[in-house]
Amino acid sequence: MNVPGAATLPPLTLGTAGHIDHGKTALIGALTGHGTDRLPEERKRGISIELGYAPLRLPSGRDLSVIDVPGHERFVRTMVAGASGIDLYLLCVAADDGVMPQTLEHLAVLRQLGVTDGVVAITKADVGEPELAAEEVHELVPGVETVAVSALEGTGLEELLAAVERRVSALPGRAHADAGPVRLHVDRSFTLKGIGTVVTGTLWSGRLAVGDVVQILPRGLTARVRSVQVHDVAVEHADAGQRVALNLAGVSWREVSRGDVVRADGSALRPTYLVDAAVRLEPFALPLERGTRVHVHHGTREAPARLVPLDGEVLRAGEEGFAQLRLEAPLVPARGDRLVLRQVAPPDTIGGGTVLDPRPRKHGAGAAGVVERLAALARGEDPPTGGDPPASEDPAPEPDEAPPLDDLALALAGLLRADGREPRTDPELAAELGVATKDAAQRLGQLDRAGQAVRVARNLHFHPEPLAELEARIVAICERDGQATIAGVRDELDTSRKYAQALLEHLDATRVTKRAGDAHVLRARRAAPAA
Repeated sequence: MNVPGAATLPPLTLGTAGHIDHGKTALIGALTGHGTDRLPEERKRGISIELGYAPLRLPSGRDLSVIDVPGHERFVRTMVAGASGIDLYLLCVAADDGVMPQTLEHLAVLRQLGVTDGVVAITKADVGEPELAAEEVHELVPGVETVAVSALEGTGLEELLAAVERRVSALPGRAHADAGPVRLHVDRSFTLKGIGTVVTGTLWSGRLAVGDVVQILPRGLTARVRSVQVHDVAVEHADAGQRVALNLAGVSWREVSRGDVVRADGSALRPTYLVDAAVRLEPFALPLERGTRVHVHHGTREAPARLVPLDGEVLRAGEEGFAQLRLEAPLVPARGDRLVLRQVAPPDTIGGGTVLDPRPRKHGAGAAGVVERLAALARGEDPPTGGDPPASEDPAPEPDEAPPLDDLALALAGLLRADGREPRTDPELAAELGVATKDAAQRLGQLDRAGQAVRVARNLHFHPEPLAELEARIVAICERDGQATIAGVRDELDTSRKYAQALLEHLDATRVTKRAGDAHVLRARRAAPAA
């Protein structure tokens, strides 16, 4: 039952974090009564592959939105997409395991996103030593409140809810008057029979209402909001901080995907290929020299980029400095947004930053006035005159940088996304679009560099999202049986031998698995980074 005034409190979103098999999904189910694993494979294997969502009612009657993230090391990119819109975290650390590699990496992601408020649940308290696990947590996050719980036994749940309530009571939320224009980062796009295109995401700022005309970036598509739902309840409008589902008229669900941004029609928010940011590396990161290639995560989108330090030639571990990120695919940031940086291989989280200028000119170390201007922006001041002003047009890429994706490349990305687990071959994609095979191959290479396609075999590409799901299923087979074979993968994934063989060879090539006779086995896990 709601208490007076609970409905007027600002909406907030809580996100889970923690290592695989540390009980995140089971705990959210026990707290909310909602199972967040919606894919059959997730329920069959007992591991989360995609983001899950649920409403959470606190003892006071206040409602929170919950985003449940996967804990497997191969899905950190999915975790970042979910964590980017949260206001506080619920970190799960199993009493029988203690702190593990993804505990550390998820904490690094939260740190770089600026999510400092949260509670730690010491899960599986009935089968481990919760006091020892809590001691490990306090070494990493001094002062954080820990609560021992058991989802199976139902113990500690009331105490955990009370701890969450104490944290949220001091949070301002995003729904205030100066929160900015409408901005929603899409994390799902699908179609429902009789309804049409539906997109979901956390509303970062503004208010979305039925009948609003919106644009979808980076492609610039225009749509009308036919209906709005918050946790399956139809509403006239949604406010910043809420989990929202929008039924959009005027676009196909295949034209919208995770990483796209819904903005108010006429908003100044625009895609960019250049970002100036204040960047800080994690203590264990290797030095980043000029031109180092990194993956930049912003909202639910990611893009490869070349990093150019602006106040020196190198960024070192534990240091903060100014850098320009020269992107290979567009992001849609605003000043003050947080970024997460991950290295290309192995794909570890190595740092992050704050956007200072989302549309700068291209410049490098020593450019007159640039550092002074960015330092002023970092302090929240007006930049000094005579510095490098923002660009009025998108800068042309240098010869060694990837050009913006054209309509052909975007159409190929749409076909790959629609094909899902069994994509057409590259020549078949070219034939579908009526273009030359060599032109399609060139655009697929651009998509690969931009993180929107993955070359799995000769003349065969996958969209990253279904590929990630298939990789997780094969990893699960290896963990269960000790190995995976072409025939076994073919039967278990209900696919053809062609795709099973291509997937296994791809996992060998990316050093997830290795050949052992006619079978494929997991390689040894890499060591966890130092805290």
